[in-house]
Amino acid sequence: MADAPTPTSRRGLGRGLSALLGETDPALVTSAAPAAAVAEVAAAEGLTARQTPIELLRRNPDQPRRSFNDEELDELAASIREKGILQPILVRPAPGAPGEFQIVAGERRWRAAQKAGLHEVPILVRAFDDLDVLEIGIIENVQRADLNPLEEAMGYRTLIDRFGRTQDAVATTVGKSRSHVANLLRLLNLPASVRDHLAEGRLTAGHARAIATAPDPEALSDAIIRQGLSVRQAEDLARKSLERGPTRKSSKSRAGAPRDADTAALEHDLSEALGLEVRVEDRDGVGEVRILYQDLEQLDEICRRLQSRAPTV
Repeated sequence: MADAPTPTSRRGLGRGLSALLGETDPALVTSAAPAAAVAEVAAAEGLTARQTPIELLRRNPDQPRRSFNDEELDELAASIREKGILQPILVRPAPGAPGEFQIVAGERRWRAAQKAGLHEVPILVRAFDDLDVLEIGIIENVQRADLNPLEEAMGYRTLIDRFGRTQDAVATTVGKSRSHVANLLRLLNLPASVRDHLAEGRLTAGHARAIATAPDPEALSDAIIRQGLSVRQAEDLARKSLERGPTRKSSKSRAGAPRDADTAALEHDLSEALGLEVRVEDRDGVGEVRILYQDLEQLDEICRRLQSRAPTV
């Protein structure tokens, strides 16, 4: 039996579905591997697929993918009726439900098998912990481009919040750049209406990233959809919005506030240290520090510096 996964071995999950079955040759199995390759890896690990009543399988409540296209499920169900399920569903013993199994990878096949009227499905059983299950679910869906940007971002956020992963560790696990992870996480800060546009496909991730730091992303998203703007045009629109500055109310409050010498000196020192303009707003010992940036690369550098002090996982 394999040793308990270490942080280093967990990072191997980013290499493909081969890693879901153990430390095997990543060339054998990829996200698009045929069933024969999966069977070869499973045999090398001493795993055997077995037929199990479909009603004993349960979906994973932490599955990153939330939306399943009905037309695609119908097409897969038709294929399953004709040829069966070629790649076993990866499961673990269901927590708190003896004799049942929780799906780790393959919920789409399970759903389509129900549509096809199957009574049994092939499964591979492994003893994964909660972190393994979440990481595998994200990896499988990301590699197959099955997640929309918000689903992917929420999966990353869960890894960070629940399991204490850093952005660097998440990026290594899923085989993406840290800036990719950071950019997606910023989408979760968008207003609900903008996130809805993104989830429904009316905006792309590129559009959403372009307006994420703008003063009024809701208005910009409506303009982008209404005018059918490209990502480049959305970036120009957001840049012009930033150049116009914040609302009149906040502009007046800053303009009317006296700037004492200590505050001005602190702003100067912080600006020199970061290479970016820094504003300090102090009101009787309570206030805020604002770091102004011109593009997403500068924002990414700010995040990198802040997180470099976070403990590694």
